Amino acid sequence: MLDLLGSLQRSHMCGALRASDAGQTVTLMGWVNRRRDLGNLVFVDLRDRTGIVQIVFDKEADPKLHEKAGNLRAEYVIAVIGRVKLRDAAVVNKNLPTGEIEIVAQELRLLNDSRTPPFSPADEEISNEELRLKYRYIDMRRPQMQSNIALRSRVALAIRNQLTRRGFLEIETPFMTRSTPEGARDYLVPSRVSPGSFYALPQSPQLFKQILMISGFDKYFQIVRCFRDEDLRADRQPEFTQIDLEMSFPRQEQVFEVVEGFLAAAFREAGIELKPPFPRMKYDDAIRQYGSDKPDMRLPEMTDVRQCFAEENLNALTLDPGLPVVAVRIPKVGELSRKERDDNKQLVSVKPGAKLIDDLKRLEKNFPEAVAKLRSACDAGSEDLVVLVGGAPSPEHSEKSRRKAVEAVYVSAGAARLALAQKYKERHKAFERTGSASDYRFLWVTDFPMFEYDDKEGRWNAAHHPFTSPHEEDFDKLLSDPGAVRALAYDVVLNGTELGSGSIRIHRQDIQKKIFNALGMSDEEARSRFGFFLEALEYGTPPHGGIALGLDRIVMILAGADSLREVIPFPKTAKAVDLMVDAPTPVSADQLKELGIAVTKSGDLVIG
Repeated sequence: MLDLLGSLQRSHMCGALRASDAGQTVTLMGWVNRRRDLGNLVFVDLRDRTGIVQIVFDKEADPKLHEKAGNLRAEYVIAVIGRVKLRDAAVVNKNLPTGEIEIVAQELRLLNDSRTPPFSPADEEISNEELRLKYRYIDMRRPQMQSNIALRSRVALAIRNQLTRRGFLEIETPFMTRSTPEGARDYLVPSRVSPGSFYALPQSPQLFKQILMISGFDKYFQIVRCFRDEDLRADRQPEFTQIDLEMSFPRQEQVFEVVEGFLAAAFREAGIELKPPFPRMKYDDAIRQYGSDKPDMRLPEMTDVRQCFAEENLNALTLDPGLPVVAVRIPKVGELSRKERDDNKQLVSVKPGAKLIDDLKRLEKNFPEAVAKLRSACDAGSEDLVVLVGGAPSPEHSEKSRRKAVEAVYVSAGAARLALAQKYKERHKAFERTGSASDYRFLWVTDFPMFEYDDKEGRWNAAHHPFTSPHEEDFDKLLSDPGAVRALAYDVVLNGTELGSGSIRIHRQDIQKKIFNALGMSDEEARSRFGFFLEALEYGTPPHGGIALGLDRIVMILAGADSLREVIPFPKTAKAVDLMVDAPTPVSADQLKELGIAVTKSGDLVIG
């Protein structure tokens, strides 16, 4: 029979008790983590979100209480009144913060029983992730999940406090807005009162936060839910949380300072003291030195060793002498077998037009002087793995094709650098955590290209988004040479992961119109898609800029987790399914009828 809680109130959390509390009478409430019956003594590990404490039920002291405790099972919810007692030195549990004490029970109330759970929250590892997600309420009782979610709360509060102290206002923006397809697909919401019309859930509050600047709200922030209907992976969810901010009249460096300030506050919650300012690097340099716009700075940079080879050497290697030859060095890998080298060729994926040379020993036999020079150029020791990436000869010689070929070499080398570093991480140790700020290598990447060319569509696309401002000195190239235009865009990167992306925005309508024209968008199309925003630009828009960072990703890194699902309370699977509530699901015919929507047998939607 279950007991009533009545007027009983909890006096302490389980994980808060220490030796200094000995002698106190306390009231604790929580879940039975484990029960051990040793005959005259029953030991119960009582768990709440702060930790575990041991409760002792002594048959000689109270036979009825002992008998009642013997009927307890895992995950029963109980309340216990008892006296805090120091454990004997021989039985102190050094693995528990509460291990120096135990509670001698005086009263037990069984507040609720429990079915046998599909897995135990006491288990450290549960391999079946689908089972964890289906029974998420059980999974989140596990200490690691409790710790991760608590860390998330502290990090969000630290960021909120830091921005508020800097004069930012927290302002909410709409969840139901209009669809402005850019990048990922929108989640659409049908309107009952306007049949055939749809709202869209926001991919970001981009236009609204810019309108807040037009409205005179100077400094805005929001820790906001956003939605993208895109394919998922370990660090991507259909609904996610971002730290969104915008400032009026900023310089780029001011945005950096604000972000570095709240990241330092967030990392402090995990015991990490960062040391801003973070290094800065232009996009072109990041591609040239690391083959990526989100470089992992824990590894050595790449080196262009083309000058180490005579032109006839490069021709013999079927490498284009006019393109870079990039050396990738992975420290302390040691001697590789033939099989390992063959496996590496399969591991490393190079872009069309690029070529990988992975056998430096064979190369050294034919070109000893060149290899000696390149080893010196990239500071390679005898235990270091060095591979080369160059460009295959091509009949095309246009400036556009050359740019593409150069990028293919650098990006392929960057991919080789990361793939090989990951494979041999146990040897080079660059990814090992020491628990200090040196584990976290931050970087600002700046001056991104304004546009990317889509070969399939035969047109230019915005590399960031179409509201990003170009460099002022590149205005005259917007229509004549879009590929050379640099954006006032910036990313903050940590250990090869992009944490956030931002830019200085366009605040002039004439420049915004040129950007749309460069994207092949007519005035009519621009008005149709962004008319409300273009009109707002006509009413005294101040210069402004901002950024958005992924809160989920930051917490994932701080928690040392491998997936966002470890730091989000109710995540979706890789197929965007919520296994706990069984969503998405079909809806009733009456609901569809009210919205003017029909679903055919093939699954197609019919509107009207």
